[in-house]
Amino acid sequence: MILITNDDGAEANGIKTLTRLMTQIGNVVVVAPDGPRSGQSNALTVTHPVRFKKSNEREGLTEYICTGTPTDCVKLALNEIVERTPDLIVAGINHGSNAAINVIYSGTMGAVLEGCENGIPSIGFSIDNHSLQADFTLFEPYVLKITRKALEEGLPDGICLNVNAPVGEISGIRTARQCKGRWVKEFEKRTDPHGKAYYWLTGYFENHEPGNEETDEWALAHQFISIVPTAIDMTDYNFMETTRNWEF
Repeated sequence: MILITNDDGAEANGIKTLTRLMTQIGNVVVVAPDGPRSGQSNALTVTHPVRFKKSNEREGLTEYICTGTPTDCVKLALNEIVERTPDLIVAGINHGSNAAINVIYSGTMGAVLEGCENGIPSIGFSIDNHSLQADFTLFEPYVLKITRKALEEGLPDGICLNVNAPVGEISGIRTARQCKGRWVKEFEKRTDPHGKAYYWLTGYFENHEPGNEETDEWALAHQFISIVPTAIDMTDYNFMETTRNWEF
């Protein structure tokens, strides 16, 4: 059984595409937010109740809509909805890249990390196109190939996959690492009709190593799908050894 969620909401084309693809592999349960939840990372709903309801059911597919975050969706699915542990959790297909530092902001990857934390092989799929009408056609066969390979080979404990696709023709797949960089000029100051200032999240990604062929950003820029093995353990073990010698 495959569990699916996303952060663009239950009606997004990305999750509809992913659901259609996953039903070619096995039985599917979808638990998705009732609206967009982009940028939620691993956020949990803690100030008000979370609710869910069944929205569709047919042979091999059951769909639920949830009022919470993507991580809420996974937690509710594992604790209240599915009768057994899923063989796989997939999230997406996200409308927009989750490469580089975006991985820490992404609600899509937040859900994937939650699955990984529970010992379930988990994959996040994204495409470098924010349009609600994004075309996933060229990406679709690769989604199936990557999913089947993960099911066949399994994933190491504590490791999930962050998969990103370019727009347009695809040259192949590259295993990559997370690109170094950061978002800059992240807010635009505006004025409301009452003359009061407000701020709109904007900005652009500043790539700190644009020529490095090992990174996910390089792969996307050269029409490759990037697969970044992503760990839930954020410990820097090398620096940990250094801090053992610190004196306080």
